[in-house]
Amino acid sequence: MNLLNDQLRGQLTEVFADMKKDVTLAVFTKEGECNTCQETLSFMEEIETLSDRIHLKKYDIEKDAEKANAFEVKMVPSIVLLDDSESYLGVKFNGIPAGHEINSFIPGILEVSGAGEALPEDMKSELSALGKPVNIKVFVTLSCPHCAGAVQKAHKLALESDMINAEMVEAQTFYELSDKFNVSSVPKIVINDQYEFVGNQPLDVFLSEIRKTQN
Repeated sequence: MNLLNDQLRGQLTEVFADMKKDVTLAVFTKEGECNTCQETLSFMEEIETLSDRIHLKKYDIEKDAEKANAFEVKMVPSIVLLDDSESYLGVKFNGIPAGHEINSFIPGILEVSGAGEALPEDMKSELSALGKPVNIKVFVTLSCPHCAGAVQKAHKLALESDMINAEMVEAQTFYELSDKFNVSSVPKIVINDQYEFVGNQPLDVFLSEIRKTQN
């Protein structure tokens, strides 16, 4: 069963025409105990057909443990966006990016392809000075209209700095992790498993919390 209807397929084909470079979707699944793995894989197969610049690679988190470690994949299903040299730039989706999250997934592909807008110079300067690694988890639900904006911002920061990796976490799929971080409303943003805030906040709020990780 396709997740995209003909109208949406046509719209996305037009959107992907703006891609500057190739992007690889590295999809990690696991045999057995993974309720949404097959659905996620089917969705990515659909996405691949929408542009010659999009390529799909399928991995098993256990059989391809070396790749999983290289891309910091710890749960399935997980989608890692790789650039045209198949390098990991810190952009990851844990869980199927369907529902409202297609509004973070599609821009993510465009950004990794080099088609995104540049950040303000003062932000770029601050991000270039980061000296310690930063992990940003954005907990979402697929019915949340505000979550995609927060995911986009986290991924944009990751693309700007080699020190940052950012990941969408679908809260209901990974309920144990959601419970660990007391996710009661979304989007909930957790930085380095320690600093947190709620809502699709401005980039300045992300930066304010990231600063705390550098002390």
